[in-house]
Amino acid sequence: MTGPLILLTAGGTGGHLFPAEALANALKASGARVVLATDKRANAYAGSFPADEIVEVPSATPSGRSPLQMAKAALVLGRGTLASMRTIRRLKPAVVVGFGGYPTVPPVLAASFLGVPTVIHEANAVMGRANRLLARRATLIATGFEAIKGVPAGVPGRTVHTGNPVRPAVLDAAKAGYPPLPADGMLRLLVVGGSQGARVMSDVVPPAIERLPPELRARVSVCQQARGEDLERVRAHYGRLGLPFEAEPFFKDLPQRMAAAHLVVARSGASTVAELAVIGRPSILVPLPGALDQDQAANARTLGDRGAAIVLPQTDFTPERLAQEITTFLREPDRLTRAAAAANSASITNAAERLAQAVLQLASSAKKDKNP
Repeated sequence: MTGPLILLTAGGTGGHLFPAEALANALKASGARVVLATDKRANAYAGSFPADEIVEVPSATPSGRSPLQMAKAALVLGRGTLASMRTIRRLKPAVVVGFGGYPTVPPVLAASFLGVPTVIHEANAVMGRANRLLARRATLIATGFEAIKGVPAGVPGRTVHTGNPVRPAVLDAAKAGYPPLPADGMLRLLVVGGSQGARVMSDVVPPAIERLPPELRARVSVCQQARGEDLERVRAHYGRLGLPFEAEPFFKDLPQRMAAAHLVVARSGASTVAELAVIGRPSILVPLPGALDQDQAANARTLGDRGAAIVLPQTDFTPERLAQEITTFLREPDRLTRAAAAANSASITNAAERLAQAVLQLASSAKKDKNP
């Protein structure tokens, strides 16, 4: 017997697409069929997504203060909602699951208008604007963190804490235990800035390594993600220092590189925080500044409060401060081992299965209601 069809909707960035991919794998393992609705940006790198079909939906993000821009975005979202209604009528999904960001608004709204059960998954510790817009129409709200802020008061749907689903590659990488740093051993440093990279990492990390005492600098190897426009200067800087390094705009095997690292310097998007916890690696986290919701700051605190991460606002993330923190770790390597264990204590390795179970239970309940 063919399982229910579940329509997943995610877009914009890997931070939304990765947990959707993890859920898709868990659903398919349970016999369900999966279709992905996404926007143009995500569709460009969704080719390996485990879906029976990928549907591109018109989407826009209302931003800026220009009434004209807001009106244009609303028009595109309206077109996307109509297109999504046609898709839902054609596919007849049992449940529609959205993973945040404005690309999920049209399909989830369309499902709500057509009476199809909906789930929204909030990966961050602060609910994003798109999910806040959809929360009152969601049958079920699934959360990545146990306590989240920003949920509108009096939402009619049920809320369940599932954790943040991570990709199979992350679970595979998590099988490697933390490699303790020997007293005079080589510190493997991984530097990432999210799916699009972060210029501040290129501005701060190479000069921080240069500020290390020579005998400590000789004990550091670096693997760094750098934006294309920053790549050559990062490579040139490390080349002058004469230390082992890799610098690329993107690493396809990032989970394996995270597992090989003694220390990770990163932004604190929900997927990054979940992967650090599941793989169990110490980190220095620099939340994205200027975000209206301050979601990355809240995400980072979930590891910082456990002693798993040092959380630095970007104003404090200077070459001098970073050099100081790395020096301390090199001289007291046991701190890294303790932080790795603390990170792992925050992990939920079966989040994808927990979310899949909640979605499939909703699908089963909806089917019973239709066929009493």
